[in-house]
Amino acid sequence: MAGLKQIKSKIRSYEKTQTVTKAMEAVSAAKMRKAQLQALGGRPYATAALSILARLSGTSNFKNHKMVQPAHNPAALYIVITSDKGLAGSLNSGVLRKIYAEMGENTSVIAVGKKANDFFTSRNVPVTAFHSNNDKITPELIDGITLEALNRFNMGVVGTVKIAYQNFISTLEQKPAVHTMLPLSIGELQHLVEGITPTKGVFSEQASIQSPVGYSIELDSEIDVLTALTPKLVSIFVYHALLESHASEHSARMVSMKSASDKAGEMEHKLTLQFNKARQAAITREVSEIIGGMEAMAN
Repeated sequence: MAGLKQIKSKIRSYEKTQTVTKAMEAVSAAKMRKAQLQALGGRPYATAALSILARLSGTSNFKNHKMVQPAHNPAALYIVITSDKGLAGSLNSGVLRKIYAEMGENTSVIAVGKKANDFFTSRNVPVTAFHSNNDKITPELIDGITLEALNRFNMGVVGTVKIAYQNFISTLEQKPAVHTMLPLSIGELQHLVEGITPTKGVFSEQASIQSPVGYSIELDSEIDVLTALTPKLVSIFVYHALLESHASEHSARMVSMKSASDKAGEMEHKLTLQFNKARQAAITREVSEIIGGMEAMAN
């Protein structure tokens, strides 16, 4: 009977685990849908920014602007976005492995999310700033990341700024994405816009990008316009990377929790069969002992 009690205890444990994982799956599904709609809903904003950058490329001072000119400084700054929490499968490890494999010696990191901070700190990679990554994307968070990157780039501390995150492809698929934020590039921003467009569904229509034509800007104001707009264009990379990361996180956690629920159900079913077999064996043994006793008394 002790064996039966242990099996019964395990069955109840798996039942409780399944209850928790199913609840977490439902919560992640709701958050994933919300984050996905936010990412896709922000596409017109990113598309408009790309159109502005395309037009600015026709101005006389654009190609000579310091945020567009290729830098000779080999130092690189990576903005790595991960989650604060686990239980999301290989979500964070995919981004971290990809970035760590391409990092050179003169590399620093802005860690967004505790997983990124812990990963690079344990490997002695300089972490210049750390930002917690929860469910809220605030203007303060975007500005903090953007200003830190811009300051290090403008001061010449780094020559390249890249941003890495998990790009949301579908509920079952997320891929690590890396974009070069600085120097600014029309191709990189185009790649960003294309990355937030699904291949199927109501949001699958590709937005049209106007061809590069020059604005008519007064010469005295042209530098001021470029200086004012370029930080805003950089912040678009950060904003959409955070949106994509959140959608990917909740999607991966939902899938992981569903897998855990299914596995708990399988184990519960196996233990139930094992419990029934053990109970049947115990009953058969008791019946055999009773019959054996009765036959002994009869003789």
